[in-house]
Amino acid sequence: MFYRLAEQHRQFIRDLVLNLQALATALEHRGFMASCYTCGGELNSASFMVSLADNHLIRFLVSDYGITWTEMRDDRELMKLEGADAINQLQELANLLKQSPTVAVTV
Repeated sequence: MFYRLAEQHRQFIRDLVLNLQALATALEHRGFMASCYTCGGELNSASFMVSLADNHLIRFLVSDYGITWTEMRDDRELMKLEGADAINQLQELANLLKQSPTVAVTV
């Protein structure tokens, strides 16, 4: 049972990393500075960052050790979420992107 759960977790992380890469590309096409870096070819961790406006930065980290969403303005941390809450906030960002392809994203 635990081997199966471990493999499901690895697959979940890989899927999340692939989605982060796609989101970064979509944001770049809309004119935002966005990036998604991974370590190695196994897609078991990623660092996603997007600048939504001057001095407004979102950082989303994913690895086997955890998932975090950090929002900063003027180099100050406004919000830090972990786990499911972090993923929900990422979904909100993606939803805003879907709603209007030309509007600036503000979270």
